[in-house]
Amino acid sequence: MKRIVGIIGAGHVGADTAFSLVTQGLCDEIVLIDVNEAKARSQGLELRDMASLVPSRVHIRVNDYAALRHAGVVVIAVGPTTLLREDRMEELLETSATVTQVVPRVMESGFSGVIVSITNPCDVIAMVIQRASGLPTARVFGTGTSLDTARMKRVVGEFFDVDPKSVGGYVMGEHGESQFVAWSTVRIGGRPVTEWETDKPLDLAALKDQVRGGGWEILLGKGWTSFGIGTATARLVDAVFSDGHTVFPVSAWDETQGVYIGQPALVGAAGIVRVLPVTLNPVEQQAYAASAGVIGRAFASL
Repeated sequence: MKRIVGIIGAGHVGADTAFSLVTQGLCDEIVLIDVNEAKARSQGLELRDMASLVPSRVHIRVNDYAALRHAGVVVIAVGPTTLLREDRMEELLETSATVTQVVPRVMESGFSGVIVSITNPCDVIAMVIQRASGLPTARVFGTGTSLDTARMKRVVGEFFDVDPKSVGGYVMGEHGESQFVAWSTVRIGGRPVTEWETDKPLDLAALKDQVRGGGWEILLGKGWTSFGIGTATARLVDAVFSDGHTVFPVSAWDETQGVYIGQPALVGAAGIVRVLPVTLNPVEQQAYAASAGVIGRAFASL
């Protein structure tokens, strides 16, 4: 069966997601769609130019909603017209309006797969997509705190001079201002980060600020972020196609809180196989509940 991915939005993030999928050979076909047809065509042409340089052949279609009927995954990567916004919630009115126009067109194609949302504010938009699509909550999820967790691993790894891949743990909550590092989950080689020896003071608050400020620093320097989130999304797509049952901190439905929110979950062919409960300390529990409140109030404002 062909592994077909639809990507709605051919801007920096959508294009880099496609680039990651092509260079890693994680799908057989990409349907790239954008309201700016010239941009979609040019992105598609450049991806096709790579055909002789990558290990696997990936076919590219452009602006063909009907082709989504056979897609296993659709990635929603539409963005706002203004990128430099420190608070992702400022994008909500614009991106939610675009998503509510796009999702019905996806569903009209006969699509019955899994939707992955990158569009910010990620958690609220996942709720908008689920409502607009009518799909079960398990088959719609957002990239959530996947990128934030990767940033945390980079920051902790650089502080202790270890490979970020050796760092475990999660950033949880909103992919935004109310996110928090669940330090009680952070380990290096299975050992709590607070027990690692270091010749310099371990300031968790300062490290947390580096994690939260990382995206804004990139935005100020180059105007957008795309490499990290494109790579994270490609891994999520691969987990769906391979039925990987792989653990990612994604924006998944929390029945208790009544919102989509960043938390560890198993991702497989059906989308969210199950959410993985995390034992948080009392301070982290309060932070999680507060973040859920931010997301819930934003959704209620629409």
